[in-house]
Amino acid sequence: MARAIEISSDDGMIDAHVFTPGSASGAYPGVVLFPDIGGVRSSYYDKAQIIADGGYAVLMPNIYYRDVTGPAVPAGKSFRDDDVRPTLFEYAGRLTPEAQKRDTTALLAAIEREPEFQGTPIGVVGYCLTGGFALRMAADHPADVAAAAGFHAANLAVADDDASPVHIVDRIGARVFLGHADGDALMPPEQIARLDEALAASAVDFTTELFKGAGHGYTATDAPVYNREADARHYKRLFTLLDETIA
Repeated sequence: MARAIEISSDDGMIDAHVFTPGSASGAYPGVVLFPDIGGVRSSYYDKAQIIADGGYAVLMPNIYYRDVTGPAVPAGKSFRDDDVRPTLFEYAGRLTPEAQKRDTTALLAAIEREPEFQGTPIGVVGYCLTGGFALRMAADHPADVAAAAGFHAANLAVADDDASPVHIVDRIGARVFLGHADGDALMPPEQIARLDEALAASAVDFTTELFKGAGHGYTATDAPVYNREADARHYKRLFTLLDETIA
C-alpha cells in the first residue's frame, strides 16, 4: 500500500511515497529507499512495495525534487536515451554532499512524524548513484541509521575525489552491506578494495559481496542488464541485513 506525502526541506518540498505491507495498518521499522539515477518510476515503486511487504515502512523520496516533481524520465523514454541522460546528469550534479545532508535530515524528521513509522533507528538502501547516498546518510546520522546497503553502487571510492563516500566511512555506526557487480565499470576492483580497506580500518561492521555474472543496474527490472537471479539474491541479502538490525 502506498501513500504520497510532501516533506519540507531547506531546499524546497520533497515529493515522496510511503509504502507499507499490503492493506495492513500500524507502525513498522523504517527504511529509506533511494532510487537509482533514473529517479522514481514504476520499477522502483514495485521495489519499494516488495521491501515493505517484508514488514517495513519504506520512504522513497524523489531525489530530483529541486528540478522536477514525480518521475524525471518522460513516459516512453529511458535513462539510456541521448536526450534524457544529460538532463539526469545535470540534476544529479546538484546532489552535493551538503545537499544530501539537508535532504536526509528532512527525511528523518518525516519518519519521526509520519504514523507508518516506528521511528529510529532505520535502514537505508541505495542503488547505482545512490549507493553512496546510503553510506553518506549513515555517516551523517550515525545515531539514527542502523543499517545501510548499496547495490550496483557507483564510484564509492574514487581516489582523487574529495567528495567520494570512502572519505566519510569512519563516521558510520551502522552495519553495512554492499552488493557489487563483477561486470560493473563504475565500481571496479580497485575501488572495491579501497573502500573495503577504509571500512575495515574504521572498524565498520560490513560485508562486501561480488555478484558474479551481473552488470551495473542488475536489480532494475526496466533495464537491459536486469539479472533475475542477482535481483533475487539482492532481496535476500537486504532482508537479512534489515531483519537483523531494525526489525
